[in-house]
Amino acid sequence: MAEKQNMFQWLDENFEKPFLIAGLLLSICLVSYQVFFRYIWVDTLHLQGTTAEIEELSIYSFIMASMMSISYIARRRRHVAVTLLQEKLPERFQPVIRVTAEGAFLVMALIMTVETWMLTRQQIQLPSVTPGMGIPYVFAYLPMTIGFTLLSFRLIQNLAEDVKNCGIRSVAAGLGILCLLAVPLFMDLELESTAILVSVMAVGMLIGVPIAAVMGLSAMCVLFASPFLQLSAIAPTPFTALDNFSIPAVFFFICSGVFMSQGGLSKQLIDVADIFLGNKTGGLALVTIAACTIFAAICGSGPATVAAIGSITIPAMVERGYSKSFSVSLVAVAGSLGNIIPPSNTYVLYGILARASIGDLFLAGIIPGLLMAAVMMAYAWWCSRKNGWRGEESRLTGREKLRRVWDAKYALFVPVLILGGIYSGLMTATESSGVAALYGLLVGMFVYKGINRRNFIDICIECCSTSGVVIFLIAMANGFSFIMTLEQIPTTIASFILGLSGNPTVLILIICLLLVIVGMLMEAAAAMIILVPVLMPIITACGMHPIHFGIVMTMIIAVGFVTPPVGVNLFVGNAISGEPVEQIARHALPLVILLSLLTLVVVFVPEIALCLV
Repeated sequence: MAEKQNMFQWLDENFEKPFLIAGLLLSICLVSYQVFFRYIWVDTLHLQGTTAEIEELSIYSFIMASMMSISYIARRRRHVAVTLLQEKLPERFQPVIRVTAEGAFLVMALIMTVETWMLTRQQIQLPSVTPGMGIPYVFAYLPMTIGFTLLSFRLIQNLAEDVKNCGIRSVAAGLGILCLLAVPLFMDLELESTAILVSVMAVGMLIGVPIAAVMGLSAMCVLFASPFLQLSAIAPTPFTALDNFSIPAVFFFICSGVFMSQGGLSKQLIDVADIFLGNKTGGLALVTIAACTIFAAICGSGPATVAAIGSITIPAMVERGYSKSFSVSLVAVAGSLGNIIPPSNTYVLYGILARASIGDLFLAGIIPGLLMAAVMMAYAWWCSRKNGWRGEESRLTGREKLRRVWDAKYALFVPVLILGGIYSGLMTATESSGVAALYGLLVGMFVYKGINRRNFIDICIECCSTSGVVIFLIAMANGFSFIMTLEQIPTTIASFILGLSGNPTVLILIICLLLVIVGMLMEAAAAMIILVPVLMPIITACGMHPIHFGIVMTMIIAVGFVTPPVGVNLFVGNAISGEPVEQIARHALPLVILLSLLTLVVVFVPEIALCLV
């Protein structure tokens, strides 16, 4: 009996892991093989062939890893949600609202499970084949169907745990509230589709339903209430969203960042920065910002930059006499460079949503990113001089300094590999990110040796679970966008905002204020997915270049990473240092103000962003 229980417990913990690791490694290797095939097999050896099948298989492997990661993350309750109301309620009511949110998530998952199984069955009855490999689409849809089935099962497990932890009364009350919220859908009220979409979105986010689930539920409610549309229209939308060669770039950039940080690269970067800046006033603070800047050019993620650099520099800064709150706040703010310095996942997502050139966004982000780093360094130097935090004279000889730079050559080569591959036209953004991920894995395993057989599985799982949060948002946003387009909601909102003023400058300032508020309340990917389709018509009408707006939007949202209540970098800083979030936010405020002023300068001097494009 004990053996059976142990076996079920092991399955519960590990069921998704083989699929995650297989999908991750297969997609990375296949994308890298495409590049190898094109330049070695075709261009060098002058042999004929095509990689259409390889490209398609790499996308389907990515979809498998992403769909399986959704249930893995759900079991650990790590999906992105706005939990402000839950946290402000009296403690005895928090479990009730949490159960309401989980119940809504489960409803969405069950509907997607039923509809995707029906879609799969339809493909069996009326088969069609994929354009690349020529396999039946039923095999392409199957990971999505299994993923939502597993998600439903994991959410039921979570509710069963809530019964144990919170009691049956709290669970019953939470599910009762959910039923009451659903009553208007079953009444003949003739509600407008726009009203349903906005109401479900607002209420769902308010009670803490994961944002991806809210977007799916909003679209489902509109389809359910419509006399002309079928609920089955939602079934293929996640697959359609992910079956796009640009989307895996987000996945691969996150993976490359995880491989690099876990592989031991961050220490090499800090050692190099220390050679040039360690002896200055506030030397270690300047080293921290420089290391964050270089690491940002590798991983494309703000929180990953904070974790990779902060875990090393925060203890070192405290040991050298820096205030702990200052040290953590500096890393938290400098980590936001991960979203500004190219390559950036935020730029990739914006480029996909706005149909803008990702390469141009990367180019446009270089100068604003370096200016942000310069502003942070100036502030860190001023604070260090004021508090007497001095650098340490280097005792290294010239030969030893050169050796340290040479030791970090594999790390310093990554930005060259990624950006050089894109700007030279040798690789697309997706291909360069895939090659960077494979490079990071190999360097971490065989050069810096931070990745080994003991932590390899955990690191691969971290790649999938970290990226899965963003990929789930993208997948569920497709149905939401379909309804918004159908109801012409972006056009309606654009007309309303354009009617507020005839002055383009005023309108742009209104949009910036809206972005500041949203950035404080919502995770970057969710904010992008919801707002870009709405704001693009307004930006076009105001005459603002889409690339310029992409940089401004990213800068504002990056500042949101260090502003409560949903400042992700603040929570990462808290996790690695133990410093209270309130203290980190308070010490970060001067930098937030300085970076906000810099963003205003970029708004009104577009040449800062566009001069390289």
